[in-house]
Amino acid sequence: MTRPREQAGPLATRIEALGHEVVACPLIEIEPIDDGPVDTSGYDWLVVTSPNGAAHLARRRTGTLPRVAAIGPGTAEALREAGIEPSLVAGDSRQEGLVSEFPAEPGRVLLAGAEGSRRHLIDALHADFRPLYRTRLVRPTEPPDGDLVVLASGSAARSFAALGLDARSRRARRGG
Repeated sequence: MTRPREQAGPLATRIEALGHEVVACPLIEIEPIDDGPVDTSGYDWLVVTSPNGAAHLARRRTGTLPRVAAIGPGTAEALREAGIEPSLVAGDSRQEGLVSEFPAEPGRVLLAGAEGSRRHLIDALHADFRPLYRTRLVRPTEPPDGDLVVLASGSAARSFAALGLDARSRRARRGG
């Protein structure tokens, strides 16, 4: 499990319920950019693309809340836990999926999310962007042994790739 420890719970529980042993090996850390307010007044839509974005936004949001769009069910659940009911939840949890479900004329849109995230939503919706946090890649001193790696974000995948692990040589060391 490559999510930060504080976020691995629900997914780890589901994987364990399927009969697998879960070993935590966080490959990313979430770091707030600042604690300043995020004024959502004057926007027709607020777009949130991750549970991390939902948590940071809920804590810092001020002003009138416009309609809220969530990139997928995990983000929608994090918004609901913070008392924000999304008006739109993408069935396809990618930026392209969310754009395809948006109204043709969305009006003024604010995207609040991770620094350095893909720009597809920003460009497609002509959105203003407010970075709330950054994702830092971390490297474990010794990656745990396992048969399957669960990567739940692009940044975790980049961090895993940077480890340069060779699955065949790891199996050989284990005798498998």
